[in-house]
Amino acid sequence: MKSITINGSKRESVGKSSSRLLRNAGQVPCVLYGGEGPIHFSAPELAFSKLVYTANAYTVVIAFGEKESYNAILQDIQFHPVSDKILHIDFYQLFDDKKISMDIPVKVSGNPIGVKLGGNLQRNKRKLRIKALPTNLPDNIEIDIAELNIGDKVYITQLFNENYEFLHPDNTVVCQVRRARAALVVETEEGEGEEGEEGAEEGSEGTPKESESTEGKESSEAKED
Repeated sequence: MKSITINGSKRESVGKSSSRLLRNAGQVPCVLYGGEGPIHFSAPELAFSKLVYTANAYTVVIAFGEKESYNAILQDIQFHPVSDKILHIDFYQLFDDKKISMDIPVKVSGNPIGVKLGGNLQRNKRKLRIKALPTNLPDNIEIDIAELNIGDKVYITQLFNENYEFLHPDNTVVCQVRRARAALVVETEEGEGEEGEEGAEEGSEGTPKESESTEGKESSEAKED
């Protein structure tokens, strides 16, 4: 997986007032968990743009000068409810021998047969949560959907990979091709039209029978006279 380097500065003081001063100076208060103890630090808000405002997944190298650095992943992030500015970020330290859980984006390739026939592609899951060693974390999970026809689905069990495990139920649908609603409406209307025509034909066939019975009745009355 690709990595982004964040150059940070360790914080000597923590607390609300200290965090407020950092934000006013364009810095983001952060905490790195997972090691011997939490490490409080800060970094410029602009340094997180490629990590936060993207659909891609990255690991992070948190560097404190040239001699001290830690591999990590973004664990949690808080935004201001009005301005959407980053308020706080939590990171989790990575170790080569410890598996980590992470959300990985799903990338689809190919133009489904079902879409060419008028169906709609539905992306049920745009990210999948996996568990793997840091060295086995993929940049994305790619699915070839070219052969999907209308009604076909891709289940999580079809994406098995020995390098990582999925943290989803086996019946999870990742994507599918569904019949377009417009096509369903047209078919329904056509079906109702055919039923109406059949009813009209049955009604028209019944008319001569009624006239025949009427003629027979008139004939019998004439004989009686």
